[in-house]
Amino acid sequence: MVKIIMAGCNGRMGRVISDIVKKDEEAVIVAGVDIFDDGHNDYPVFDTIDKIDAEADVIIDFSSPKLLEGLLSFAENRKMPIVLCSTGYESEQIDTINAASKNIAILRSGNMSLGINTVVKALEAVSKTLADAGFDIEIVEKHHNQKLDAPSGTALLLADAVNNEIGNDYDYNYDRSKEKKKREKKEIGISAVRGGTIVGEHEIIFAGIDEVIEIKHTAYSRAIFGNGAVNAAKFLKGKTAGMYSMKEVVDAN
Repeated sequence: MVKIIMAGCNGRMGRVISDIVKKDEEAVIVAGVDIFDDGHNDYPVFDTIDKIDAEADVIIDFSSPKLLEGLLSFAENRKMPIVLCSTGYESEQIDTINAASKNIAILRSGNMSLGINTVVKALEAVSKTLADAGFDIEIVEKHHNQKLDAPSGTALLLADAVNNEIGNDYDYNYDRSKEKKKREKKEIGISAVRGGTIVGEHEIIFAGIDEVIEIKHTAYSRAIFGNGAVNAAKFLKGKTAGMYSMKEVVDAN
């Protein structure tokens, strides 16, 4: 049985994960963290993680980058693994996460779904071949109108997966309106669309001479992210200090 502390338990994803864990015989949420509590949870909820004294194996964080410092401090003091699902971290925060991974097991991903992380593996297989053949690379991501960060963490995850395979030689272009000029050869264009209730859609376009290859993932429910987070928590239980990835979770299942 994996005992979980759920940070951001009363947010959209926190509620989704709570419902998933209720049906999972191998996991239980022993405490939650959120700034408000309407009493609907079947576990105690605290406004700060420092107030939790329950025994737990791993933290799942689907809250806000603003809470990162407190979560990492708690995790390091307890030597407790943590699954970081939030996006929109500043570069300094990423440095802090990397430093903390020397003391505790951390899994951080821009997207927790099995499908997206399978797409990552596909990109690792084809990116160098297509880039060497002169294909231009563009990423288009779409999300609901309440999403705060752009581009999405998933779009950056996909861009990094491509760039890592082609020597990290490509720059990211987020806004073509700033300059009137032709597309640079070594760039990855990343475009963000915000509207309605779109859960998440990501399309990677490889555009060559007279042919186009598109790899696309569409999320119809937030449950796919919740299932991934719970699987990641199970994977991370008992792991030694270090930085882990959803790719390892996919490979382990």
